[in-house]
Amino acid sequence: MAASPSHDRLNAQNSSPSAATGLGRESEHLKSGHLKDVPESFELRETLRRRTEELAATLDKSQPMARHEIERHSRRVLQELKLSERYLGWTMVALASAFWHDQVAAVPPERRLLLLPRCLRNASTCSAEYDQWGLLCRDCGACSLTDLRAEARRRGYNVLIAEGSPAVMQIILSGQIDALLGVACLDVLERTLDKILLAGIPCMAVPLLTNGCENTTVDEARIRQMVDTPHRPAEVRTRTYVHLMRAAAQMFEPERLERLIPRLRSGVDRVEGHGHAVEILDPIACTEAVAYDFLMAGGKHSRPFITLAVYDAVTGGRATSSHGATYAAQLPDSVRAIALAIETFHKASLVHDDIEDNDAVRYDQPTLHRRYGTATAINVGDYLIGLGYRIVAAQRDRLPGDVVADVLAVFAQAHTKLCEGQGAELVWRDARDKRLKPIDALKIYALKTAPAFEAALLVGMRLARSLEAYREAAGRFSRHLGVAYQIVNDLDDWQQTPDSRRPGGSDLLGGRPTVLWALALEGLNPSDRTELETLVKQPQHDEATLARAEQLYAKADVFEKAAALVTKHHQRAKEAADTLDCEPLRRLMHFLADAILDRRSLSVSEM
Repeated sequence: MAASPSHDRLNAQNSSPSAATGLGRESEHLKSGHLKDVPESFELRETLRRRTEELAATLDKSQPMARHEIERHSRRVLQELKLSERYLGWTMVALASAFWHDQVAAVPPERRLLLLPRCLRNASTCSAEYDQWGLLCRDCGACSLTDLRAEARRRGYNVLIAEGSPAVMQIILSGQIDALLGVACLDVLERTLDKILLAGIPCMAVPLLTNGCENTTVDEARIRQMVDTPHRPAEVRTRTYVHLMRAAAQMFEPERLERLIPRLRSGVDRVEGHGHAVEILDPIACTEAVAYDFLMAGGKHSRPFITLAVYDAVTGGRATSSHGATYAAQLPDSVRAIALAIETFHKASLVHDDIEDNDAVRYDQPTLHRRYGTATAINVGDYLIGLGYRIVAAQRDRLPGDVVADVLAVFAQAHTKLCEGQGAELVWRDARDKRLKPIDALKIYALKTAPAFEAALLVGMRLARSLEAYREAAGRFSRHLGVAYQIVNDLDDWQQTPDSRRPGGSDLLGGRPTVLWALALEGLNPSDRTELETLVKQPQHDEATLARAEQLYAKADVFEKAAALVTKHHQRAKEAADTLDCEPLRRLMHFLADAILDRRSLSVSEM
């Protein structure tokens, strides 16, 4: 994970098919513009805000609310007040803020972050520059940002002037803040806050009154009221996964990583390479240096988090309680090390995948094979696999022998299944016949993606107890979650967002066997099917080619059918979780299903 700013640095800167899933028609509609109108008058906004506060006072605060729950309650508010559903997005933000108000109040101001939008600046006169954390405001006084930031800082807040970005999650995971107060348009709030709220991070927000990227307006009095939330203890503390998320992310900080898996070589901390030119300091130590550098380079660390969270859930779920930070800090090093091993296997697969797909960028940097050459990159990937098994074997003095053996067996099985799935994809990609049935695509997904989720779950369970009571349910859950996750990635490939780093439709043009392709072949008439196959076989692809391919996908209802598959597999993953008799584990698996699959790419109406 990239280094996060210090406290001083922060202050110096500025209608679903199944209501149980929350992934269907209602959520798709919410992500289209017609349900994101801001109530026109101050009086109407206050009426809605007061009603959401009354409703929030009656809700169970012990567990975070998922999006579909917030949406259902918000629709009820609008129906009671006989207001249009076009205010749904705004009402959801108001309700979520009311729900979390007491939890935000329980956080001291110096542990809160106020996130202000850059679009409040005067675009015609502002000459402030940007860095990775946002706008470097000069406090010139030409816009309201100066006063809002100054007022928040006087109260002890950390302040950033930036849109919702990965930087926010980095700051949260670094442990510098415990609550987020945001100001943004409804689109940005939806994109940024969903997973933050779901994870149990206290959060409040004020939507902008006007949309757009420049010279927007906001109810400044409401921002000041939000910032003025007094510090007082909460009567009920909502469970949160943030402490476990932090524990997973912090394992990859240099000092902690070195403690868990000390280097065997010395003298090289980092190797610089560009094109195939490498600065050679110690040839023997270079492979280890590149591997460690890549381990620390980035990523969401979702698999280590799953292992830590499953272990905690099976042993009582104490790290999600009101004293969660203390319990997360007490996780055994053996458990942390096994979680770390999962990430080394994952990072190895990324190195090899990047070579096989000839990808150019990983973690905003050139891929390893572009920096050091293909042969070196393959070798580093192999080293990471060996490092993972070295980590597991090193736990033989901390864990019973049968536990170490079972963990190794889980990893070995996941490794071979993943290779089978990737191999099937490569064979199909290089074949002359590009026909593919949806069921065959889903089989590839089940092999390529599900084993990593299953391994993360199973080893967390095995570190706590025997697997017999959990293995079958964990396998079904992982299979459905992995399939749905891969379909979401397929949909995301066609959804261009500010965070996109690849051109839309790159999977299609790269010849990857996706379920979208299979659904198109199945749903098109012979003439259109032949046209689509001809388009993809062209040696050069331009925007017109991609636009026509997208039209053919739409003609076959590919995006709607794929979104329906995500809903189905998401629901089946939850059903598998519900067969378990461990309540903290069921809760965690529901959280994983919602957090991993609740993505903007499910917004079919925006494609």
